[in-house]
Amino acid sequence: MSTDRPHGAEDDEAADTQFVRPFIITGGRALPAQADLRLETLVVACDPVEGSAPLAFERRRIVALCAQATTLAQIAEAVEVPLGVAKVLVSDLVVSGHLTCSQPAELPLHTLERIRDHVRAL
Repeated sequence: MSTDRPHGAEDDEAADTQFVRPFIITGGRALPAQADLRLETLVVACDPVEGSAPLAFERRRIVALCAQATTLAQIAEAVEVPLGVAKVLVSDLVVSGHLTCSQPAELPLHTLERIRDHVRAL
């Protein structure tokens, strides 16, 4: 083992080679094609699109995760990407017909007021 490197330098180099920049995953885009995606948006996989090219990497993993209704926040966590990247990827998959999205109903005002009151009580 070389004494020129500090202890743990090999581990740092291995971790650096496995990291992929988010802009590479999204093709350089920062804004999703659908602007209405929120943390709580429910995403569900559709039947495979006939004649479509096979999905690769994160996109394939997202479609597999969405076999059951999954929130956008859960997708970002499971795929280990920032929320903005997850929004772009999910948006692309919705446009291509691999996924569908639905927004849960808005919370009633009295429920929001109760949440606010409990947070203030903390």
